[in-house]
Amino acid sequence: MVIPRLSSLLPCRKWAKSDWLVASIGCVLIVFFLSFFFDPASDSVPSVVRSPTIISPPDLVKLQLSSKAKERGAFCLDGSLPGYHFDKGSGSGSKSWILHLEGGGWCDTIASCSARATTKFGSSKFFEKEVTFEGVLSNDPSQNPEFFNWNKVAIRYCDGASFAGRPEAEFKNETRLFFRGQLIWEAVLDEVLSMGMSNAKQAILTGCSAGGLAALIHCDYFRDHLPKDASVKCVSDGGFFLNLPDVLGNPTMRSFYHNVVNIQGVGKSLDQNCVAKIEPSKCMFPQEFVSNIRTPVFLVNAAYDFWQIQHVLVPVSADKDRSWSKCRLNLKECDASQMKVLHGFRSSLMDAIGKFHQSKVGGMFVDSCFSHCQTTMSLTWHSPTSPRIENKTIAESVGDWYFNRKPVKLIDCAYPCNPSCYNINFT
Repeated sequence: MVIPRLSSLLPCRKWAKSDWLVASIGCVLIVFFLSFFFDPASDSVPSVVRSPTIISPPDLVKLQLSSKAKERGAFCLDGSLPGYHFDKGSGSGSKSWILHLEGGGWCDTIASCSARATTKFGSSKFFEKEVTFEGVLSNDPSQNPEFFNWNKVAIRYCDGASFAGRPEAEFKNETRLFFRGQLIWEAVLDEVLSMGMSNAKQAILTGCSAGGLAALIHCDYFRDHLPKDASVKCVSDGGFFLNLPDVLGNPTMRSFYHNVVNIQGVGKSLDQNCVAKIEPSKCMFPQEFVSNIRTPVFLVNAAYDFWQIQHVLVPVSADKDRSWSKCRLNLKECDASQMKVLHGFRSSLMDAIGKFHQSKVGGMFVDSCFSHCQTTMSLTWHSPTSPRIENKTIAESVGDWYFNRKPVKLIDCAYPCNPSCYNINFT
């Protein structure tokens, strides 16, 4: 069970600009989502339901393996060194930083972690040497008006536990796998601090999907390692996973997280106030700990998050008669009873973020799209055809919130009310 790929990076070959200009957006989205989802069980190819604008080619950013990882014992699942991509800021953004945590799901058994260790989600041997920075990482002011000239670091995800696994679990499970996500996070953060972030005036920790969850888990740690007078905030994109039973009533996601926490020793990395009160694996669900985060947080989520619909609400194991086979891949294929269930999923999200909604310093952008990870692509982050709520793009909303221009608590009406949505069609 795995999610998004490079949380906000779209690895590609080094194309000429003319190639980008003639490439259709459909091709871009197919490449993006196929690479973003490492799910061997799925052979569906997504497409978008509306035809967006062509964007200019983003720059390629080289991979750097961590120089501090080895001495800290911070290794990917297979024992290789972790890595990141760094794009240096300029001008007014030279003392401003964005750290982005890549997503890519989790592994919950020795077998699944061993399989993961032979991919780019478990080994730097398979990392792309160059990736494109888009969305919140773009250096194009037309695509990223608020943060285009900031220093940007995208940390690659190769541990399978939202940068939270701990080595003690390796001995317990008697395996050659390295459960070092927490050490990877700490080592790379120290390295970036030494690159100039220790003098930051402004900083944002962000992440998508499993990386979006990691951004919440590590938000206060990030804040505590930056100057006290710096403006530090966190943005979680597609990382608010719900503790809901599937359509058959089985606790699929809760059981999965229970296994992840146990096999990788994640409990010590989670919010300790939460862990002291309830079973540790439940503290992987943001609704249980987001209110404990001291640092200001902004949530970006699709109310009809396709990954959660396909893996939490209607996993393949819960659709034995295949009655959901079309609906779970394309909302236009859902009948009235199925849409009632999906609207119920949206209502559950609204309930889960209810307390957070009261936060004076928190912000949110919850649209009614059938989407997932919307800050990581320029077309959904900020473009003429991006999803909007109250005529604001996600980029504009995050900017208003980060720079304290206005409170931002944007919640969309129910599907299919928003014509600006990108609703993915996997059929």
